[in-house]
Formats: sequence, C-alpha cells, structure tokens
Amino acid sequence: MAARDVDTEIAELSETLTGIEKVLEPDKLAERIADLEEQAAAPDLWDDVDKAQQVTSQLSHAQSELRKVTELRRRVDDLPVMVELGRDEGDADALAEVEREIDDLRKLVADLEIRTLLSGEYDEREAVVTIRAGAGGVDAADFAEMLMRMYLRWAERHGYKTEVLDTSYAEEAGIKSATFEVKAPFAYGTLSVEAGTHRLVRISPFDNQGRRQTSFAAVEVIPLIEQTDHIEVPESDIRIDVFRSSGPGGQSVNTTDSAVRITHLPTGIVVSMQNEKSQIQNRAAALRVLQSRLLLLRREEEQAQKKEMAGDVKASWGDQMRSYVLHPYQMVKDLRTEHEVGNPSAVLDGEIDEFLEAGIRWRKREQGNGDQA
Repeated sequence: MAARDVDTEIAELSETLTGIEKVLEPDKLAERIADLEEQAAAPDLWDDVDKAQQVTSQLSHAQSELRKVTELRRRVDDLPVMVELGRDEGDADALAEVEREIDDLRKLVADLEIRTLLSGEYDEREAVVTIRAGAGGVDAADFAEMLMRMYLRWAERHGYKTEVLDTSYAEEAGIKSATFEVKAPFAYGTLSVEAGTHRLVRISPFDNQGRRQTSFAAVEVIPLIEQTDHIEVPESDIRIDVFRSSGPGGQSVNTTDSAVRITHLPTGIVVSMQNEKSQIQNRAAALRVLQSRLLLLRREEEQAQKKEMAGDVKASWGDQMRSYVLHPYQMVKDLRTEHEVGNPSAVLDGEIDEFLEAGIRWRKREQGNGDQA
C-alpha cells in the first residue's frame, strides 16, 4: 500500500476550509452573536414569547456554527506541527494518528461545506412540512404517517423543535395529511430537497392475502413566513370555515368545533388547522401557513419567468424522487442523486442526513447547469 502524502492532504483540507470561511465569515458571525446576546439580555425579552424563542434559537445556532468553524481551523492548523514532531522523532504512531485526524477532519469539513451550499433566498428560514397520502389506499395513509415520523425523528436527533399544526387521520390507519413546523435555522434549505413524491414497496400488513403493495405519499416543504415578508391577504380573498376536529381513526373523542379551514379564493389554496385548542389559535396558525405558501408561490412564479426568459430548461424534480423498498429486498434509493442505503429501518427512524446532503449537492449542480443553459 502506497504511503499517503499527508502534506498534500493537509494543504487541500486547509484550502477547502478557507473557502468555507469565506462564505460563513466568522468575523461577521461573531458580530451577529454579540448583537443576539444583547437582545437576549434585554429584561423585557420574554414579554413576547415567540420573539424570545426566535432570538435564543438563532443565538444558539450562531454560537454552534462559530464554534464548529473555529475548532476546525484550530485542528487543521495543528496538523503540520503534529507531522513535524512525528518526523523529527521518527514516531510512526504519531504519524498514524495524524492520518486518522485527517480522515476525521475531512468528514467534518465536508459536513460544514453543506451549510455553504444553502444560499437560496429563503434557505435560512424555518420550515413548514406537509405530507399527504397518495395512491395506495390504507397503505398510502400508513406510509404518510411513517414519513411524518421519519422527519420528526430526524429533527429530534438534531435537537430541533417541532410543532404539529394539523393532522387529518385516515379511517383505518395512518393519516390523510399532516402539517408541522421544524423550528431550526436553515430547516427550509435543508428539507426542501425532500419535496416530491415518495414511493413505498412492501408486503402490505393490511392485506390478508399478504400481497406486495406499492403506495405513494407527497411531501411539500415551504419556508415559514416572517413579519418582514409583507404578504398581504385581503379578507375578501379568503373564505373561513369552522368544523369539528377529528381524532385518530375517525374518533370523535374530546373533539371541539375549533378546527379552521381557510380557502384562498384567487389561487384555490386550502389550509386547515385543528391541533390548537382554540379557534383563534387555529385561525392564526392557518393564516401563517397560507402566507408561507403564497410566499413560495410568488417565488416560483418569479423563477418561472426567469426560466422562460432563459429558454427551455428541463424540470429539476420528477414526480417520483425516492423509493423505499422493504420487499423483496431492503433498499432506499434516491432517484435523482442515485444515493442508496440498504437499511430502510434506520432511514425511516430518521437517519436521512446522507440523503439530505446528497440532495443539496445535487440541487446545487442542477442550478449551476441551469445557469449555464
């Protein structure tokens, strides 16, 4: 086995990290942390709970990001010293330790590099995720609930807060649809690559003949609206209906007439909320999600105009973007990136970081190809 050229590897690692630092700008990040710390120290901070949670979340994320980049820089800069000492003393164990450190740092730098690819207009926003059962009957409803759990488990693994806004349960099992927020910086940029149609192939637990069933579920990801977005929704443009909330499996236990459905008449967009206790809270939550969808619609219209001016560019997302096969073999495969994993159980338990990273890199390449067209 040929000896590794650790000097070249260290130089390449340092160069990659320098590129990351140019994007993340640690000095400006430190200034932002100081500003957020000042806001967090304000005596009236918690008079507005939503704003207080936003400030403390942004502060925690910024501090974590600065720690990552400064710690990586320190470790990378220590490598040449470690190599020199190992060579001077003829210490093979020390040089082997350097190689292990390089391998470890390469993975950490690659993970941080993903963050620099999230440069879209709304990428740093929190996310609103909606999952809807598609073709496949009760299996599709069950699959939709499996996907919901997958994303909630992913958020839990990363320490991200989530809030389920609306759940429409299916009659036999699973859900017809669900909407939830992922409250973390860059949640939208990260999870937006999950938008599309997901397919499940398995022996149906709902088929008494044990036949294989293919079912589908759709995932929608939109950026959470912010007060600065100025998405006006005139009262004359919406119809508000109040209905009785539903429990799992069609139950009507502990239900009230507090669920709210808002229909945006010009676009036909419908948003329903039923997880809050009061009608007022459900109405506010539904209006917030409606505004988020209108914000994304406005962005898509602007992008469509740009594509029309630039000429015909192939669609970047197909109807089906990922397959989860549980029978006759075990495999989860992303049809855009070709990334695949042979452990569906782990994926459905929230281990989707590899798919997210592959999707983000794929999207960046596709955007680059589109710009060149």
